[in-house]
Amino acid sequence: MTWYERIIAVHAAVTGSVSHAVRLKSERYFVWMEDSRNDFEAGNRHAEKVVEGTTDLYTKQEFDPWAAAFEAALDADGTIAWYKSSVQYEEETRFFHHEWIWQLPGDG
Repeated sequence: MTWYERIIAVHAAVTGSVSHAVRLKSERYFVWMEDSRNDFEAGNRHAEKVVEGTTDLYTKQEFDPWAAAFEAALDADGTIAWYKSSVQYEEETRFFHHEWIWQLPGDG
């Protein structure tokens, strides 16, 4: 399974409402995007490849159970390192915005 199939599976464990980079028009949704590579270089080559990305949950629910379910799905994968970067309330849109940063082994 590729890295992106694993990260999509983690999102799908919570909901089918997930988008890669594109915001959806609903009151509760995930958006994810790979941000960069954080490879370990040794011997003049990429010895271990790592993909780093961000997942955002936009929700109208203050204590949305999807946040805990997403963290449980990340942990259940067993290969994804992650931390919750922030939770914000966006007054203009009235969304609670949760943000996670994750890393997982890249392909080949």
